[in-house]
Amino acid sequence: MLQHPIFLIPLLCLFAWTASVQAQLPPAKQNPLIPGQAAKGAAAGCSTTEASSCAEAAAKILPIVMGPSPMEENLRRLTDEIGGRVTGSPEMAKAVEWGVVAFRTAGVDVRTEKYTLPVTWSEGNTRLELLGPVKFPVRLKATGWSPATPADGIEANLVDVGYGGEDDFAKAGGFVKGAILLVHSDIGSTWADLFNEYMRPPMIIGHTVKNGAKAILWMGARERLLLYRHTNSLAGEIDKIPQAVVAREDAMRLARTVAAYPGKVRVHLDMPNKSGKPMEQENVVGEIRGYEKPDEIVILGAHLDSWELGTGALDNGCNAALVIEAARAIKATGLLPRRTIRFVLFSGEEQGTIGSFEYVKAHRAELDKIRAMITFDAGIGRVTGFSLGGRRDIEAGVREVLKPLESWGANNHTYDASFGTDNFDFLLEGLPTLVANQEEANYLPNYHAASDTLDKVDMRELKLHTVLAALTAWGIADRTEPLGKRLSRAELDVLVKETGLDQQLKLLGYWDAWRSGARGRKP
Repeated sequence: MLQHPIFLIPLLCLFAWTASVQAQLPPAKQNPLIPGQAAKGAAAGCSTTEASSCAEAAAKILPIVMGPSPMEENLRRLTDEIGGRVTGSPEMAKAVEWGVVAFRTAGVDVRTEKYTLPVTWSEGNTRLELLGPVKFPVRLKATGWSPATPADGIEANLVDVGYGGEDDFAKAGGFVKGAILLVHSDIGSTWADLFNEYMRPPMIIGHTVKNGAKAILWMGARERLLLYRHTNSLAGEIDKIPQAVVAREDAMRLARTVAAYPGKVRVHLDMPNKSGKPMEQENVVGEIRGYEKPDEIVILGAHLDSWELGTGALDNGCNAALVIEAARAIKATGLLPRRTIRFVLFSGEEQGTIGSFEYVKAHRAELDKIRAMITFDAGIGRVTGFSLGGRRDIEAGVREVLKPLESWGANNHTYDASFGTDNFDFLLEGLPTLVANQEEANYLPNYHAASDTLDKVDMRELKLHTVLAALTAWGIADRTEPLGKRLSRAELDVLVKETGLDQQLKLLGYWDAWRSGARGRKP
C-alpha cells in the first residue's frame, strides 16, 4: 500500500534549515586520492557511519535546486515547443537533442546510445459512424500500436460485453463473432485503478481474438469527454486487433443505445493507422564519474518519451527535467561521489519499456557493477518514499541516505515489485531498484490525456523531488559499502513469487521470456 503523509515546508523554512545544517557541519573531509579536493569541498563517503556527509551533500544540493535554476525553462521547451513525443517520431528526435543540450549546459558529460525500435506507428483519422437505428457523433482515439482497419474500414454490429470477463463473453455468446465490442471501465482515481487498466486488457484481447470479433472499443476511464491514449502492445509490436478508446460519455451513450436496440446497432469503424519499418532510436546518458570506484554505477533515470495528445508534462517531462536538474545540482556542489552516477533519459517506455530493456541488454557486461537504479515516473504528487522492488535488505541503507531530509516524510518505503516503468528490467536482472512512490495528486485525471500540459506541473513540488532524487543518487553512490548485492536467479525466483510479480508476468505475456532467460537474469 502507498503511504500518504501530508507535510508542507515553506520555502523560507527550507533555506533556514539549510543554513542551520551548514552551520553545524564539520569542515569537508579531504581524500588524499584526489589532488585539490579540499578546494572543491568534496565530502567523504555517505555510509551509515558517515551520515554527516549526506547532511553536507543535502545542505549543498538544496539551495542550488530551490534557488533560480534552468529547470522550468528546460521543461517549457520540452513540452510547449517540442510537445508530445512518441518514440520513433520527429518530436522524439528533437527531445533527444533537448536532453543532450541540457546536460551539456549543466556541465555534465553526455552521450546518446542507440537501439532499434521494432516498428514505428502513428494514428490516422480515426472515425466511428453509427449506421442506425440511432445516429450521433462519437469521439475516440486509436490505442497506440493498434493495427489499421482494412482500407474500407470495418462495418459490423456493436456488441456490449460489459467489463469483458468470461461470464460477459459467455452471455454475449455467438453475437461476438464478427462484431465490434464495447468494453466498460470504471473511472480511474487511484494507483490501483491505473494498474488495473493495464492488467485487464490482455485477457480481454485474448477472448476477443478467440471468439472472432473484429475490433474493441474501450470505454474511457476519464470524465468530461477527455481523450487519452494507452497501448496494449507491450513489446513494441503491432497489436493483435484494432482498438480505440472512446470518450467516456460517448461510450456510455453507446451502451445505452445497444441496450435499447439489442442486436440492431450497426457501426462503421475507420482507423487508417500508419506503421513503418524498424527505426534507430536513442537513450540520452549523462555521467558524473566517481573518484574511487568509477566502474561502479548508480543510475538515476526517467523516460523522455510521451504520448502526443497532450505535451507529456506530468508523464514524464517533469521527471526528465528533474534528472537533468539533479545532475546539474550535484555537479555544481563540487562534490565527487565514490562511484559513478549515470543520469539516463530513456525512450520507448510507453511501448513496453523498450529503451530501458535495450539499455540493460547493451550493458549486460557491467550489470554486476550497477549498484542501484532509481527512477521517477509519477508526476508531481508528494513523494512518500520508494518502492524497493521486494528488496527489504536495502531499506536500511536508503533510510540512512535520506536521513537529512527525514522531516520531509519521504522515508516511508514499500517492498512491492511490479511492471510499469523503466526499473523493470533492472529488477529482473537482480539489481537494487528504487521507484518513487508518490501521491496521486493530479496525475491520474491527466494521464496520457490531451490535458497533460505544462500548467499541471507544480514547480515547487518538482524542485523538492529533485532534491530528494539528487540526494538519493549521491548518497548511494558515495556509500562506503554497496547498497545491496545483485540477486542470483534462484533468489530472483523467490522474489518474483513472493511479490506476486510472477502473476503480472503471466498476465502481460512476459512469463515465457522470463522462464527462458530471454528477459531477466538467466537461469
